[in-house]
Amino acid sequence: MLSTSILISYIILGFTLAAPIGPVNSARLDKGIKNGFWHAWIVGAGSMIADGVFMLLVYLGMVQFLGIPVVQIFLWLFGGFVLIYSGIESIKNANTITLSYSRQKDSLFKCFLTGFIMSITSPLSILFWLGIYGSVLAKTAQTNGTGSLLIYSSMIFLGLTFWDVFVAALTTGFRKLLNVKSLIAISIVSGASLIVFGLYFGYQGIDALLSER
Repeated sequence: MLSTSILISYIILGFTLAAPIGPVNSARLDKGIKNGFWHAWIVGAGSMIADGVFMLLVYLGMVQFLGIPVVQIFLWLFGGFVLIYSGIESIKNANTITLSYSRQKDSLFKCFLTGFIMSITSPLSILFWLGIYGSVLAKTAQTNGTGSLLIYSSMIFLGLTFWDVFVAALTTGFRKLLNVKSLIAISIVSGASLIVFGLYFGYQGIDALLSER
C-alpha cells in the first residue's frame, strides 16, 4: 500500500525540481507580467509537456538517442536561437506593457509553444531530467519495486503543475502591485536573462560542433 507521506514527498520533489530560475521561469515571469495569469500558466504548461516527454523517454529507457553528438549539437544551437529570439522580442516589446489585463500581441498558443520549445530543446533540461529523474526512478525501483513507478512519476508531474500555477499567480500579484515603469524594467531584465542563456547555449553548440571536426 502506498504511503501518503511518500506521495506528498514526491509532489514536493516535483515542485522543487521546477523552482530553479532558468529560461522557462524567466519566460513565465515575462509573459505573466505583460499579459496576466493565463499567459504565464500556458508557458508553464508547454514546458510541462516537454518535461513529460523527457520523463517518458527516461521511463522507456530511450535516453541513448539523446547521447548522439549531432542531436546534442542541434539542441544547443536551436535552443540558443529560441532563447535569444525570445529575449530580444521581450525587450523590444517592453514599451507595449500596460496595467490593463487585455491580451497583448502574444497569443496563448504562441506562449504554449514558447514554453514547450524552450524546454524540449534545452540540453540543460535534458541533462537535468536524465540525471535527477533517472536517479529517482532507480531509487524508487530499488526501494519500492517497479509497480509504483508510474504513480510516483505522476506525483512528480503534479508537483510541476503546482509550481506552474504558483508562478502564474505570483506574477499576477506582482502586476497588481507594480507601476508601468517597474513592469517594463522587469520585462527588460527577463529578456536580458533569456539572451544570456541563449548565448551560453549557442557557445556550447558551436564548441561542440568544432570539437566534432
